[in-house]
Amino acid sequence: MLLNTLSRSSRTQLRAQWSLAPFTRQRNAPWRGIAAVAEAPDTSTLPLAGIKVLDMTRVLAGPYCTQILGDLGADIIKIEHPTRGDDTRAWGPPYAKHIKGEHMDGPGESAYFLAVNRNKKSLGLSFAHPSGVEILHKLARECDVLVENYIPGALKKYGMDFESLSKINPALIYASITGYGQTGPYSSRAGYDVMVEAEMGLMHITGERDGPPVKVGVAVTDLTTGLYTSNSIMAALLGRAKTGKGQHIDVALSDCQVATLANIASSALISGKKDSGRWGTAHPSIVPYKAFKTADGDILIGGGNDRLYGVLCTKIGKPEWTTDDRFITNAVRVKNRVVLEGLIEEETKKRTTQEWLEVLEGSGMPYAAINDIQATLKHEHVLARDMVKVVDHPTCGPMKLVNTPVKYSFSQPSIRSAPPTLGQHTDEVLRDLVGLSESDIEGLRSEGVVA
Repeated sequence: MLLNTLSRSSRTQLRAQWSLAPFTRQRNAPWRGIAAVAEAPDTSTLPLAGIKVLDMTRVLAGPYCTQILGDLGADIIKIEHPTRGDDTRAWGPPYAKHIKGEHMDGPGESAYFLAVNRNKKSLGLSFAHPSGVEILHKLARECDVLVENYIPGALKKYGMDFESLSKINPALIYASITGYGQTGPYSSRAGYDVMVEAEMGLMHITGERDGPPVKVGVAVTDLTTGLYTSNSIMAALLGRAKTGKGQHIDVALSDCQVATLANIASSALISGKKDSGRWGTAHPSIVPYKAFKTADGDILIGGGNDRLYGVLCTKIGKPEWTTDDRFITNAVRVKNRVVLEGLIEEETKKRTTQEWLEVLEGSGMPYAAINDIQATLKHEHVLARDMVKVVDHPTCGPMKLVNTPVKYSFSQPSIRSAPPTLGQHTDEVLRDLVGLSESDIEGLRSEGVVA
């Protein structure tokens, strides 16, 4: 099926008209202390307003990247398989239950998918069909950015590789997220966060001192890769403003993981020696700096210098430790780590975590309770910083989501639309951006090209 061809002026007009429609604020939200999304947010002040992104990513690193771009005002067109959608739609429980619509008997929307897909429009599309490829080419012509996370070379047979699309749209910023990059001996490998954590050093330095290596509690390599990619795309957009040219951005989980080894990698490079291994919550060169047991939990304490160590000694009722030759400087405290940490924990076990928080309040001493996730999301500071919002999902109704974290003095990034249902915006995108008629769309739907 051939698609309608639009003139340049028609495409420009459609681009100006097409934007993410805001959800109406849920009035009388049932969660006290949690703000609901604002009515009709003004997107004109957002840094990326008017930038269109073709999102061909799945799972976490790519969707996290494009969600950041969406939060900053870009229009995100998320391409999903027409029947199963993004892989993470099936990653549950937990699911948010459907309370309306056609799929109330289904499991609902997965919490995993909901975490990284706000401020996007979903287009259910199969590009195994020539008509699907034609649609993608038309979208690539209209978009400023394309983000994909397929194995290198996988999109070439569809003409969706950078070389092919740069001929259609020379100004296109094309970002590829892979496990091991477009070059190198591992480039053909599929990349998953936990494998890269293991291969590229992070797992080796994570875990208790005498315990086995463990993965980080969230897929931090995926997340840092998403952050690097979003930054790189914005830099490329600035570069395009100067040159008028697009470019290919090659982002690998492996590279990003090596880069975020930071001072640990630097220490190994400078010393030429084997790293010091896992330290749990402790610090290899500062004592005391770790979690200590309390009467009912744990508290993290950081005595980063001699003055703060003295504050700690005073607060726990042991001022004489400041003049003890075994602990008088950080160097000797590191040498006598086991003894000092044991003495401190004998004291911290005598009170509850809350009691210690009250004792240390206002002391200038770095300290923190170790909270679980529910306690974190209900934390007074988290709520005061507006980090949890209520949004109105089209089929699940009101739900709580984590908000975008960065506050601007002029722009107001926000959750303008809830994560979409599969194919929620198919008709809208095909009609308004590609220029298809209703009959064209229904024909594609009957052939299984779109959903």
